[in-house]
Amino acid sequence: MASTYTSELRIEKIGTGEQSGSWGSTTNTQYDILESAISGTVNVAFASNGNDALTTANGSDDEARHMVINLTGGSTLDATRDMVVPTSAKLYIIRNGTTGGQSVRIIGASGSGITIPNGKTMFLRHDGTNVVNAFDHVATITASGDITSAGTVNVTGDTAAGDDASIGFTAAEGLILTGQGSTNDVTIKNDADADVLEIPTGTTNVTVVGDITAGGNLVSTGTVEPAGDTAAGDNAAVGFTAAEGLILTGQGSTNDVTIKNDADADVITIATGGTSVDIVGDVTASTVNADGDTSAGDNAAMGYTAAEGLILTGQGSTNDVTIKNDADADVLEIPTGTTNVTVAGSITSGTIILPATDTDTSNTGSITIDFSAHQNFVLTLTGSITLANPSTEAVGQSGVFVFIQDGTGSRTLSLGTDYESPAAGGITLSTGANAVDVVPYFVKASGSIQLGAPQLAFA
Repeated sequence: MASTYTSELRIEKIGTGEQSGSWGSTTNTQYDILESAISGTVNVAFASNGNDALTTANGSDDEARHMVINLTGGSTLDATRDMVVPTSAKLYIIRNGTTGGQSVRIIGASGSGITIPNGKTMFLRHDGTNVVNAFDHVATITASGDITSAGTVNVTGDTAAGDDASIGFTAAEGLILTGQGSTNDVTIKNDADADVLEIPTGTTNVTVVGDITAGGNLVSTGTVEPAGDTAAGDNAAVGFTAAEGLILTGQGSTNDVTIKNDADADVITIATGGTSVDIVGDVTASTVNADGDTSAGDNAAMGYTAAEGLILTGQGSTNDVTIKNDADADVLEIPTGTTNVTVAGSITSGTIILPATDTDTSNTGSITIDFSAHQNFVLTLTGSITLANPSTEAVGQSGVFVFIQDGTGSRTLSLGTDYESPAAGGITLSTGANAVDVVPYFVKASGSIQLGAPQLAFA
């Protein structure tokens, strides 16, 4: 009986009684080609810039029988070309080493094929009809070392509870990472082997070790609970400490922190580098408890000290402080830069204590009386004086002038036009050294200060 050949690898099967005296040579040849099928490598060059086919031969060496096939140059390809493999079922490891940078499709005489990118190697299987990716037919791969892919790794199944470490995919969930550890179920690390993101074991929580940088919005259907302090220089940070509670820290050219309403309008601002809070609208509170002193230059400030109690400090072009009623009418004013108080209406009180007496021990030349600061005036004359027209008198104000001659005496008194004397006769003082004269006054109107008759030479 003549020799036959296997259908897949074309190995010669010597017929019974055949090749007497030469069967050993034939057998050795079949061992060689069998080894090629298991581990052999062959370089195959495209015969032309077109499709080509692997050579086949029964019982002798051929291209198609080798396990590893390296497709090489020969002709420079200018498009994707086909390399046709035999229709017999077989595994191949094929590398596209052709010139021209083109892909090569591995295909049988019929059916579908697999395209190998230039410079890449693939593990393929011809199933008798189609050329397919051999790994599509592997249920599980266990690797003791690294798995390296020059392309993508496409997973097509769901992971399961209890997976130590698995990657999966479903149409609904997309890419899935599932793990199981004593501390974390999933840990993502950087190149320095430091934790970046953690999912603690058995939880749905995510712990981010470093900063989160987002190009868009951060949206949470639950609460966001920071667990660390912020730091100087943070552009925008939310933090928490047991002592400080919730912390908002920012850094801007105008404000460090700005809180806005839904209309994007500022509500609360903290100016850059400052400790002051600017509230754009009204402040509504049960009470406002100030705990610090105000300072000169405050536009409008409320403060408190143990000694001064409640402090109101302001700075305006007309008044430093103005207290108004509900009709926006001034009730009480402190004119800018003065210690005077102007009351627009009446004062109702059980007792009114008038301003202090001005005791001035040295007076000569022109004297301007400040009626807003004092009610009574005790003036020692060290020279002759003139009472210049004042601007601070208040209608209805009254009091007395006490004029005291110094040790020299003979000092005289002249009056500005706002001062009116009985019969327009002026006021003649006692001339004796150390003489004391008392002159009462009453403010009838602005620019009209009426002086009474002097009481002279009090002992």
